[in-house]
Amino acid sequence: MLSLVRRRLLALPFSTLPAPVPSSTLDAAAVLETLSLYTNDWRRALDFFHWSASPDGANLPPTPSTLSRAVDILGKHFEFPLATSLLLAHHDPSDPSFLRPALRALLNRLAAANLVDDAVRAFDSTAESVGLRDEASFHLLLDALCDHRRVDEAHHLCFGKAPPPFPLGTKTHNLLLRGWAKTRAWTRLRQHWLDMDTRGVAKDLHSYSIYMDALAKSGKPWKAVKVFKEMKQKGITVDIVAYNTAIHAVGLAEGVDFAIRLYRQMIEAGCKPNTATFNTIVKLLCKEGRFKEAYAFVPQMHKAGCEPNVLTYHCFFQCLSRPQEVLGLFEKMLERGCRPTMDTYVMLIKRFGRWGFLRPVFFVWKTMEEQGLSPDAFAYNTLIDALLEKGMVVLARKYDEEMLAKGLSPKPRKELGTKAPGADSDSDNALGGVF
Repeated sequence: MLSLVRRRLLALPFSTLPAPVPSSTLDAAAVLETLSLYTNDWRRALDFFHWSASPDGANLPPTPSTLSRAVDILGKHFEFPLATSLLLAHHDPSDPSFLRPALRALLNRLAAANLVDDAVRAFDSTAESVGLRDEASFHLLLDALCDHRRVDEAHHLCFGKAPPPFPLGTKTHNLLLRGWAKTRAWTRLRQHWLDMDTRGVAKDLHSYSIYMDALAKSGKPWKAVKVFKEMKQKGITVDIVAYNTAIHAVGLAEGVDFAIRLYRQMIEAGCKPNTATFNTIVKLLCKEGRFKEAYAFVPQMHKAGCEPNVLTYHCFFQCLSRPQEVLGLFEKMLERGCRPTMDTYVMLIKRFGRWGFLRPVFFVWKTMEEQGLSPDAFAYNTLIDALLEKGMVVLARKYDEEMLAKGLSPKPRKELGTKAPGADSDSDNALGGVF
């Protein structure tokens, strides 16, 4: 829940806020949370960011996290010149690492926009100008490209005609391995796994964890279990991430009962479970329709010092088949202080919409607004689809127009007579000259 101070901040235009807010009422966490509420309104987010750092405003110096969040929001809306300027404006020669999270956000958003050349130029020029053109930033670039399925380009940077800017060690290969896994290019993944041996690159715990996870997702969980046993035979110390991957793989290959058995073996080995461990088992139980046992695992989370998070509730929301039970669990989620994300709201609106129940749809939408979240394009489109399914064209059109007013892109719909943005214009060079 938002504090009273943050609610008041949301209700006022920043340019009209009077005296500086005492430091006790606003901290970096509050700034970060407020920025997160404005992810779909970059002007207001930027206005608030400047106000929070201004002597006439909150007079709270930016932190790496708040600056990174502001850059990320600008990048989300393709305001890359503004994002770059904001990053450069906070350059401190005595502490270049202050800008690394912001640089990561910039590279990530450029890769998400498929502006690969601009991302490489940002690494070569922007990172160079702030003293961050190093191996760590090169890994940020590769990670951003791989995270957004531009693995071929990342691979070319490492193994193309031009020599790579830094030696290619285990971490670099792990990033590419994860990229091939994310794109589900299983043949390329297998080849890269073998190439690591050919090139004499040592495989570490992360290499095995990535490969095991990929095998499980590719429909070969039994091979993932085999790799897990091989890793233990080689004497590699297994951490909680590797155990979680193995528990998931065993659950897929042999059933949830065997996954629970491995979970108990993990505890006996002295490895403490985390929230992801319990979420994995809860999800496996829910998929098999064993909801009572899944609910019973929640108290075990508390005993282990882990709190159910958003993903825990998502496991139930995805599998429960009774609308009343889903709505009741959503209300308990709010009562227990677990704050839903935009993915939660979209998932629930979609589920209730498919079931044909609009009253809970509007309840979820109203809750989202009360929580201070600004609906994104996915939320609007899901709501409009649900309304059209029930023949409520007038109300659907209202939300469609509201989307456009906020600068979001609605889906083209025959019922509303809308077309895809830019359908009648030449937009091939719409993103040209970003820098």
